Amino acid sequence: MPSAEDTSVHQEPSVVPPTRQDEIAAAGSELIGGPAGRWARFGSGPLTPLRVIALVTIGMFALGMVQKLPCYNWAWFRGTSSQYTHACYSDIPHLFVGRGFADGLVPYFDRLGGDMAYLEYPVLTGLFMQVASWLTLTPASDPVQQREQMYWMVNAGMLMICAVVVALCVARTHRRRPWDGLLVALAPALALTATINWDLLAVALTAAAMLMWSRGRNLAFGVLIGLATAAKLYPVLLLGPLLVLCWRAGKWRAYGVALLGAAAAWLLVNVPVMAYAPEGWKKFYTFSQERQIDYGSFWLVITQRTGRPIDVSTVNTAFVLMMIVLCAGIAGLALAARHRPRFAQLAFLVVAAFILTNKVYSPQYVLWLIPLAALARPRWRDFLVWQACEVAYFLGIWFYLAYTTSGDKHQGLPQEGYQVAIILHLLGTLYLCAVIVRDILRPERDPVRHDGSDDPSGGVLDGAPDRTALLQVRPHPSRNTAPAVEGPRVEWGTAGRVASD
Repeated sequence: MPSAEDTSVHQEPSVVPPTRQDEIAAAGSELIGGPAGRWARFGSGPLTPLRVIALVTIGMFALGMVQKLPCYNWAWFRGTSSQYTHACYSDIPHLFVGRGFADGLVPYFDRLGGDMAYLEYPVLTGLFMQVASWLTLTPASDPVQQREQMYWMVNAGMLMICAVVVALCVARTHRRRPWDGLLVALAPALALTATINWDLLAVALTAAAMLMWSRGRNLAFGVLIGLATAAKLYPVLLLGPLLVLCWRAGKWRAYGVALLGAAAAWLLVNVPVMAYAPEGWKKFYTFSQERQIDYGSFWLVITQRTGRPIDVSTVNTAFVLMMIVLCAGIAGLALAARHRPRFAQLAFLVVAAFILTNKVYSPQYVLWLIPLAALARPRWRDFLVWQACEVAYFLGIWFYLAYTTSGDKHQGLPQEGYQVAIILHLLGTLYLCAVIVRDILRPERDPVRHDGSDDPSGGVLDGAPDRTALLQVRPHPSRNTAPAVEGPRVEWGTAGRVASD
């Protein structure tokens, strides 16, 4: 029979109720009966946090599909500006025909007609698109419009599964904070942008990787990050902050296992296509390099305001240099902070740096940051401020395209208005970055660390002592905080345990 000490070790930690820590969550809970009471029991009954989050995610995703109905019924197929004035554009139906899926062409192997010779997406995303085309069971004799509608519907179903995976992985990453998954489930930008493109595949794999790392499954983390990078480029960025954190904690073996797993998974997906269809395989990389300054970037604001085009090679070089500087700054922050930052915090900062400095910002790129934001800064006020800026950009880009494609009617948002939308997007992301940096410098302001936790998403890093740091100083109380004279003292990295004085 196990001892009392053994059972206490294996006991599930208590759930942190957000309505007791977050004023916005408390106010919102009035719709369903108010904040949790003192004697509320969490996790009992049929509506567990994970089930609620899954149902809410499906409901919000369905609302996003309803928002696309004007386009699904007619606007994708009649004229150009209608899909923009209704703010329901999606790449999915257009690329069904434009990238040869309607004609049975094989991505990367079969050459396309027009100005795009091969599919310009990474291999795993191309496979996702191909599987969706196989599941589109409408015969080739049916009208093209009907086949495009069915292709979008099949993709929407597959992407809904990805969205649920993202929300559930976020809910499980921090064991004591499952309700943070509601930030993902209720994110307005998730509902609006989920079916614009195929980004949710990479986002789901990345969220699953974060969950695996938090459980100490380092090889599984690496494999999932490798697969995510085979679907979209940005997930590889997470290996950078993880390197710095493992360096500071001396966890070289764990990082090496993760890195080898990521490389092996990426090669397993890419090498067959690389070997047998090299021209098609490298199209994604050449297209990314040759792509001109595009919508959503601060580069576009500069060119529109000055009236002077910037050479793409200059932009590429400047982008690389800015990323090097920003990543060096993030690494310096991670090494110099008195208390080692959490993995999710640095992951958000490095992906945000990539988005802010890139030469294009498609509206669905917000999906990359939503799960990272929920893990890095689980506060409804800050999250909703950022989401409001992203929704403004979502509307701004479509109304601007409506303005530029409606001829003399000029229906929509003029250039100056679109520039305001871009600036709102930039400011909203910078605001969230600033709050996260403040949490790193002042861990007592970090919501995740209020209960004494160290890094619930850190896996082997959680509670590990520092081996390397530029500044090793114990945190000290604020000058405005009265010193405690009695009672237990809680230290970071000892969640659920009390250290005696």
